[in-house]
Amino acid sequence: MVDQQEETSKIVDLNVGGVSYTTTLETLTKESNSHLGVLFTDGHFLVQKDSTGKYFLDRDGTLFRYILDYLRDQRVVLPEGLKERERLKQEANYYGLPNLERAIDEKSEEGAGSSTWRKRAPGYITIGYRGSFAFGREGLTDVKFRKISRILVCGRVALCRDVFGETLNESRDPNHGMSDRYTSRFFLKHNFIEQAFDMLQEQGFKLAGSCGSGTAGGNFELLKPGVDSEETRWNHYNEFVFVRE
Repeated sequence: MVDQQEETSKIVDLNVGGVSYTTTLETLTKESNSHLGVLFTDGHFLVQKDSTGKYFLDRDGTLFRYILDYLRDQRVVLPEGLKERERLKQEANYYGLPNLERAIDEKSEEGAGSSTWRKRAPGYITIGYRGSFAFGREGLTDVKFRKISRILVCGRVALCRDVFGETLNESRDPNHGMSDRYTSRFFLKHNFIEQAFDMLQEQGFKLAGSCGSGTAGGNFELLKPGVDSEETRWNHYNEFVFVRE
């Protein structure tokens, strides 16, 4: 009987770009000559841990699920209409998985031959976000970091799903289904506004207009205890309207 503690040591907790995964050392090293396999060579992992003790990889956390699926089954099964194939191919290249890269290319060629792959529905999508800037401690106000709490997505449901795929969070939308309706209740699972713009550009959308409000204002006397007045001064809300004709 294999010692239980030895079995537990084969379980690996990961933090990939802020998304948590639990897998086995056997899966991670399935292709031992890959970059991922080298990083997790048994006995001396070449990966740092985060504050919770999980091994941290500074890569796309959402797409890593497909990397794990491939390593587990040694075959590629992608959802129909996946819009981030090029990004997934880039991740496969980083992890040193050439067979996965080739499989993604083959899947793309298969999809390119269908009429549904080529057809792109016209429409508008509005992206909005509320943000601020975090400042350094002890008055180091020259140190600024952009903070985005959430990226909102508004538009026709089918169009939003088509563009953002599995990065779209629909948990706050009460009317699941009914893809022909419109909603302002979607938001993204990540907080990278440039990634959202990239996905829109890849799907043929162009910026039609934008607006912003806030910064350098606000009634600081009404702030809640513990709220940074300097940071609140830079609160802002921006919206960007994209169109595909």
